[in-house]
Amino acid sequence: MRKVLKKAALCTFGFSMLFGCASEEDTIVMAPVPVVQNQFEPTTEWTSSIGDGVGHYFSRLTPVYAYQKIYVASRDGLVKALDPENGKTIWERDLEQDDTARLSGGLTLTYGKVFIGSENGELITLDAETGEELWREKVDGEVLAKPLADEGYVMVHTSRGALIAFDAETGVEQWQINSEVPNLTLRGDSAPVSISGGVFWGMSNGRLAAALISKGQLLWQQPVGTPKGATEIDRLVDVDASPLILGGRLFTIGYNGQLIALDLRTGQPVWKRNYSSAMNMSSDGKRLFLVTEKDHIVAVDARSGTELWSNEELEYRQLTSPMIIDSYIVLADSEGYLHWLDRDTGLFMSQQEIDSDGIAVSPILVEDSFLVVTREGDIKKMRIK
Repeated sequence: MRKVLKKAALCTFGFSMLFGCASEEDTIVMAPVPVVQNQFEPTTEWTSSIGDGVGHYFSRLTPVYAYQKIYVASRDGLVKALDPENGKTIWERDLEQDDTARLSGGLTLTYGKVFIGSENGELITLDAETGEELWREKVDGEVLAKPLADEGYVMVHTSRGALIAFDAETGVEQWQINSEVPNLTLRGDSAPVSISGGVFWGMSNGRLAAALISKGQLLWQQPVGTPKGATEIDRLVDVDASPLILGGRLFTIGYNGQLIALDLRTGQPVWKRNYSSAMNMSSDGKRLFLVTEKDHIVAVDARSGTELWSNEELEYRQLTSPMIIDSYIVLADSEGYLHWLDRDTGLFMSQQEIDSDGIAVSPILVEDSFLVVTREGDIKKMRIK
């Protein structure tokens, strides 16, 4: 069914994902569900649940498959480790204390630990084998992005513009890098990535930053977008997508900004293209796959930035980030549909309605199967026949 939604009504969850709401009367029309002749139908191996899920709140609590377990979490504080063979609970932990846990940033599995951030401004660490809480630390600002663990540190990017590093074993803060945050920003933050002792993350001021992990020393900043226009919404330039590292290049994209390929060592641009997005990209090693602010799915040659194909049939359906499964690009939408596109052509290959309440995050791979978690906390492990 075709839906009409106003930008001004989307304060808690939706297209604009803003901390503040505008008074614009523009309307956005969600594209109808495309009619697809399915080339295959995935089968469900098992189902499980994780509390009440994330509901209709903004959340990117992406499940993780690691240490021969599936790790999932709900916004109200329930964390579980599941057996990937049958979905049975191995352990569970309720992180709620005096108030709702409001989990939002994660999950990250490294060093035999589970790292999770919250809207309450906490970084929480659990033992991955037992679920025992090891430590939790307060930070200034919400932790909406997935933490990064590397070189013995765990790093979080907060809504106040700080990148903070903690000792992964003890939780003791090691260093902090701060950046200016505009008055109006998108609801979300860039999850940092790392390679060869460097950490890279996007900022709300339209820049990509690089720093040395060992010292917390800022190396360089590169503009991804420049504020333009008369209104604050027009001038949004957040870099909320996580940078993507491929070979000797780093790829980043900004809202009202650009898709840019940078040289990892110097931070200098190799090429730039005019795409706008706040969603993470994926890559098969040769191509970049991205979802634009209008929910157009685009494939770009990673070497040159040349557009290879574009699919605009899911416009404004509030898509998840693209996920690569076999020879397909898979995306979920706000009405609970999974859409499968051919990686080479962008044409629809299959479509399934999973849950009418919607899907907040991309499916994940679990060996030769994939896992889908709905907004209401239903978990399905599925396989392509």
